[in-house]
Amino acid sequence: MLNELRRALPAGRVLTDPDVLAAYAHDEAVWAPHELPLAVVRAHTAEEIQQTVQVCLRHRVPIVPRGAGTGLSGGANAVAGGIVLSTERMTAIREINAAERLAVVEPGVVNESLRSACAEHGLWYPPDPASAPWSTIGGNVATNAGGLCCVKYGVTRDYVLGLEVVAGTGELVRLGRRTAKGVAGYDLAGLMVGSEGTLGIVTEVTVRLRGARAAERTVAGYFPSLSAAGDAVAAVSESGVVPSALELIDRHTLAAVDAWKNMGLSAEAEAVLLGRTDAPGEDEAKMLTDCFTATGATWAAASSDVDEAEALFAARRLAYPALERLGPVLTEDVCVPRGAVPEMLRRIEAIGVRHAVRIANVAHAGDGNLHPVLVVPPEERARAEAAFEEILDEAIALGGTVTGEHGVGLLKRGGLARELSPAVLAMHAAVKNALDPHGILNPGKVIASCAPSS
Repeated sequence: MLNELRRALPAGRVLTDPDVLAAYAHDEAVWAPHELPLAVVRAHTAEEIQQTVQVCLRHRVPIVPRGAGTGLSGGANAVAGGIVLSTERMTAIREINAAERLAVVEPGVVNESLRSACAEHGLWYPPDPASAPWSTIGGNVATNAGGLCCVKYGVTRDYVLGLEVVAGTGELVRLGRRTAKGVAGYDLAGLMVGSEGTLGIVTEVTVRLRGARAAERTVAGYFPSLSAAGDAVAAVSESGVVPSALELIDRHTLAAVDAWKNMGLSAEAEAVLLGRTDAPGEDEAKMLTDCFTATGATWAAASSDVDEAEALFAARRLAYPALERLGPVLTEDVCVPRGAVPEMLRRIEAIGVRHAVRIANVAHAGDGNLHPVLVVPPEERARAEAAFEEILDEAIALGGTVTGEHGVGLLKRGGLARELSPAVLAMHAAVKNALDPHGILNPGKVIASCAPSS
């Protein structure tokens, strides 16, 4: 198989150096299982991806697609006897069309690079995961990434118009459209978004753009407890205000960021809520402030200092790497109805106490997407994994889901099986078997019940 790959692809595309294999063997989910791949293929074109898939099909060799490797669920982890197919070298922004408000990009384009390029045309690509400076559009599509502003502007799926994809049959196909509207046939492009490379390998993405966003105002609130901050989130939802961001950071997270970057941000509070509004005038900022105050904030105000406001949101983006410096971490990604945020935060705190595990909390609180981060020394792994699964169960019990944006990968397969009915899991398996009949695309991820043909 390796010899055939080398003959099919340009020189230097197929890598087998042990150090390279180790570097590409897993994503950022430290405790998700992984193996060393047989090889890493760094493709430069859609045709090279297609050639790779066709060779692997002939030899029934598994393929794990990989972007920047910033995932947090093990979705890009290598499997035994397979190859890792990296799209990181496919970095062209092929088109930014101001008239149609769309962009066409290769999957290796970094999220922030696309956003910056669009801004030069007076346009805006909204999805903004905390990993935006490093994660790629292909990876964002694979996990249906969200971000800080998705509470008002939606997630990746809301912006994907069309895709070019290599399916598990080895065919290179175009899905979706370039038009503002279109309902011809099934939404196969939408199906690919969030499928974590199990249904096809993305080689090109056409995304919808918006006009340049209005200036934002930031409102900060300090709270004496996580549950009080959760009450404020519920109050904002009930008020009818739709902020452009509503983020939660607890004291443990701020302290970790401050210890790393010395930003002077540690607050005399158990939790901080950061709200933003891009509505004209002062009304929404005042309503956010009133919601914070009414639910027990010890201090709440609209920021008049742009640099201070940016520093607070920078701290939110640095939360995960700052906590990672404290030791191995397990990162959760549950999403519950906004009204259930206070109760979910209380249950997370109780789980931490019950299992004697330190849990730091950050959240896209405005849409109920919570990211409790379990900071876990190796000797506490069993307790942490039990706490991890219990958090999933509590989210499901409150009418939520086991993942809001990180994906299922390997870490959430058990949780997915508890969230979905057997009939729905069977539908997933049927789609997987139809588009990847030989089971070579990212096998074992998301669902483990498929039965590939030999």
